Amino acid sequence: MADVLYVNGGTPLSGSVRVRGAKNFVSKAMVAALLGESPSVLRNVPQIRDVGVVTGLLELHGVRVDADAEAGTLVLDPTDVESAHVADIDAHAGSSRIPILFCGPLLHRLGEAFIPDLGGCRIGDRPIDYHLEILRQFGAVVDKREQGIHIRAPRRLQGTRISLPYPSVGATEQLLLTAVRAEGITELRNAAIEPEIMDLIAVLQKMGAIISVDTDRVIRIEGVDRLEGFNHTALSDRIEAASWASAALATGGDVLVEGATQPEMMTFLNTFRKVGGEFEVRDDGIRFYHPGGDLRSIVLETDVHPGFMTDWQQPLVVALTQATGLSIVHETVYENRFGFTEALRGMGATIQVYKECLGGGECRFGQRNFHHSAVISGPTPLAAADIEVPDLRGGFSHLIAALAAKGTSTVRGIGLIDRGYEHFGDKLLALGADVSRD
Repeated sequence: MADVLYVNGGTPLSGSVRVRGAKNFVSKAMVAALLGESPSVLRNVPQIRDVGVVTGLLELHGVRVDADAEAGTLVLDPTDVESAHVADIDAHAGSSRIPILFCGPLLHRLGEAFIPDLGGCRIGDRPIDYHLEILRQFGAVVDKREQGIHIRAPRRLQGTRISLPYPSVGATEQLLLTAVRAEGITELRNAAIEPEIMDLIAVLQKMGAIISVDTDRVIRIEGVDRLEGFNHTALSDRIEAASWASAALATGGDVLVEGATQPEMMTFLNTFRKVGGEFEVRDDGIRFYHPGGDLRSIVLETDVHPGFMTDWQQPLVVALTQATGLSIVHETVYENRFGFTEALRGMGATIQVYKECLGGGECRFGQRNFHHSAVISGPTPLAAADIEVPDLRGGFSHLIAALAAKGTSTVRGIGLIDRGYEHFGDKLLALGADVSRD
């Protein structure tokens, strides 16, 4: 498949698209299947690159994966889990950061795990220090080597008490996947409580785990000796849903996102309405549309759940270039998430980024010399350009800008978008977009 997309913009998107399971959950549920002593069934699975990467990594470790791509169903049988060759893991993982989450399950099943050099989108500091420290506190021995990191469990992992300096989603996932079969009770303070985390907890509970979640971000896990497989339907992808919503708003369109659900998107829906967009919650999804008239500028601050999700910020910023007045966006989750705005400025947007905490309270980046606030002045017409995709979410945001711009844009590196957006090219065509690949 060509890695270049030509976009002839200026046409409102109209029609319907379907979103399936959340990228940020499905891959973690697939890893959780390693913990079971019997097969697991996962439904509502999207056909995205990350699912393919995790499938390959599971198969390298002896897990049998039977997929019905059309139905969106995976059957994962971990009966014959085994160690994989270091070179195979490294070659298959590529830029994915998923291998770090294999550690807890593999330590329980095999007594050892290996992590190659990790990649991922370059949107800010995403250290694995939290992960390694968590594993150490459970009793694992971490050995850093030239090819990567070797981790072993000399004896059964032990429950522990951990307080995170920041409610990291990845660190919370690591702890859950490790604690459920550790001996004793584990307590995690300042945990992430995103919907995808709660769905992972639901999966683990179905497998036989004992997990409680308090209202003060405290999660307690009572370790068990054995877990079975699960049967679960993944929650829908709220990031993809918001991306199509922002595309509808930026292009003056009308898009029904089938499969989108209201509870996980309430914060986004409030903001969408404040900007001037309209939506209709239906049994089969949510319809997002531009009602006509001027869009309104806003002041927005990203935050961990239940705040405004950082992954919603980038596509919405494109729509804010078409809003009247000055909008202020303060990013508090990833310190380098405004790199994508450079391409937008090249297309005619008026966006300035600042090191100060604008539009909200002081955050952890305020004294660290990061450009983590943006001021967007609009409305500004966007012109076609030659664009290089920087990362998954920024790349889709550039795609939205190209759809809203007059003329034909060349968007390169769209393979990154395939990581998290199922059949996005076909969906664009279904919405009436004038796009083509070499």
